[in-house]
Amino acid sequence: MMLKVDLENGLVEVDSAEGKVRYQIGSPEAFEWISRAWLRSGWDGKYVYSFSWLGRPIIQLPDDVMRIQEAIYEIKPDVVIETGVAHGGSLILYASLFRCMGRGRVIGVDIEIRPHNRKAIEAHEVNDLISLVEGSSTSPPVLEQVRSMVKPGERVMVILDSNHSRDHVRSELECYGPLVSQGSYIVATDGIMGDLVGAPRSHSDWSWNNPRVAAEEFTASHPEFELAPPDFPFNEGTLAHHVTYWPGAWLRRK
Repeated sequence: MMLKVDLENGLVEVDSAEGKVRYQIGSPEAFEWISRAWLRSGWDGKYVYSFSWLGRPIIQLPDDVMRIQEAIYEIKPDVVIETGVAHGGSLILYASLFRCMGRGRVIGVDIEIRPHNRKAIEAHEVNDLISLVEGSSTSPPVLEQVRSMVKPGERVMVILDSNHSRDHVRSELECYGPLVSQGSYIVATDGIMGDLVGAPRSHSDWSWNNPRVAAEEFTASHPEFELAPPDFPFNEGTLAHHVTYWPGAWLRRK
């Protein structure tokens, strides 16, 4: 597939196996094709490795950061559980939102929380809203510990950002899905892997071995969930395409 962007004339030309098609550059179709090219370029250049949130690296696409804060503000969970801690930037993001909202706390789970990251998280201004659990997110002792930290009746959202293999994400969905409150979400991040086969740092099995496939399989056998990303809370433009590393990620509990 070839993509040609003509800025002078405001056109986008797509040359694929089905032939050539031209779109006005401001059309939804052109925006979607340009977004796909931008996402691939950003992946190759490690664009997401260039941001921080309140002093901690946050390895997320800025668009996804904006969308997750919209969802958290709308749902107003009492607890956000995130698997995958890394540098802690996402935990700091959620905790800072809760500080502004006057409610909520965060539980971060990781198989290994490196000492320098733990030290930085524990020294942060919003650390009092963060609890860290070290161990495999799907191991029974860790799962039981996380469950014990959620009080009866609390509203829960879960974000999966650890091992992104299909089998591991599917196991996390089975483990953490029951904790998700009605109308809230479990978010299986980084389904963009399925579109990146052949890119640097990718693997040949990513076409099927990715979180998006796990989410599709899970919803097929769990009718209490649906794949339904949140609506834009504000949109005065003509575009509604999600620019995201998380396609097919948002599983809403009906």
